[in-house]
Amino acid sequence: MEDIIVRVATEEDEQFAKIITDEMEASAKVRGTGIAKRSPAAIIEKIREGKAVIAVTTGNTWVGFSYIEIWSNGEFVSNSGLIVNPAFRERGVASAIKQRIFKLSRKKYPAAKIFSITTGLAIMRMNSRLGFEPVTYNEITYEERFWSACKSCPNYHILESKSFKNCMCTAMLYMPKGSTDKYNFFEKHDTAVVR
Repeated sequence: MEDIIVRVATEEDEQFAKIITDEMEASAKVRGTGIAKRSPAAIIEKIREGKAVIAVTTGNTWVGFSYIEIWSNGEFVSNSGLIVNPAFRERGVASAIKQRIFKLSRKKYPAAKIFSITTGLAIMRMNSRLGFEPVTYNEITYEERFWSACKSCPNYHILESKSFKNCMCTAMLYMPKGSTDKYNFFEKHDTAVVR
């Protein structure tokens, strides 16, 4: 088996944008959960902005992806779109990507509150290990742009009927703790390898 490299995405990785968005949609359907649809152009934009993490094999096969979104003028950052190629699941790739996107968020936006919304128990557990705590929706960004991205989700009617206060997803929030944060050591390590 080839090693899997988890790193900040570069423009060379734009070739995977359509594969990534197709897998995001397919995985949501298989799980029977909602997901805000992303376009390949949106994925490419995140890559070009340096706000994306990708996992690829040493032979350059796409393995996984996640990205950062900025909200409320930088007060909040979301870690979003975590997806792993089904052929590479159950190998710790999602956890490695989650840790790397968290590190990138802390490096680029050290004062921002980081949030994640998910229906997945595995993501909730990963978030908890990183110091995220479950919160109500009114503790994360109130930006209309964030909630409008949920319109493509099949559960949007639930969110709308509850006045955007809750839905099927669990919101989790990480509050920055200052310069003694245990993840500061990641400044030295930009790449992870999964074997």
